[in-house]
Amino acid sequence: MHAPADLETMLLGPVLPDRDCGACTACCTTLTVDTPEFRKAAGTPCVHLGDRGCSIHAVRPDICRTWFCVWRRDARLPDDARPDRSGLLVSLTFNRAPQNCFEGVSITVRALAGSAAIENGMARTVLDVVCDRLIPVWFSDGSRKMLMHPDQEVAALVMGDGPAPAHLHDEVAAWRGRYGVFAPS
Repeated sequence: MHAPADLETMLLGPVLPDRDCGACTACCTTLTVDTPEFRKAAGTPCVHLGDRGCSIHAVRPDICRTWFCVWRRDARLPDDARPDRSGLLVSLTFNRAPQNCFEGVSITVRALAGSAAIENGMARTVLDVVCDRLIPVWFSDGSRKMLMHPDQEVAALVMGDGPAPAHLHDEVAAWRGRYGVFAPS
């Protein structure tokens, strides 16, 4: 019997063998790490991050061995969407204290400091790819976080208890089927 796939693999697929981090270290600075083995605040470079990448790569913590950005898992994202090239870090996010049903498990697209991804269209390209699943997608520009998928009308209907209009019925039903149990009652 095969071991069950982790949630990231179930939702996003396996790590692609032809995609590696290369010189990209965006996750080593951008993300919060809060595990028993290792802790790091968001926006703070990892203490092990050196001029040539991870200085403890061979013995790095398990979280660093097993975490992969969405660019490493989704072949539909162009090569230029790698975080150090695009200015966007796309990740599956697990929120222990979600404010609503779309925050527990979601995809987060973060614009990195100094990113031109909105102006050059890369943000639109990435969002077009990741907003096609039944997974909430949030965009953060560093100062605010915005729900991009589902759209606001569908999100309000999913969190409400009223009937959806005919043209949105199937979409709202699909989201309610997956996330409605988490909506406030």
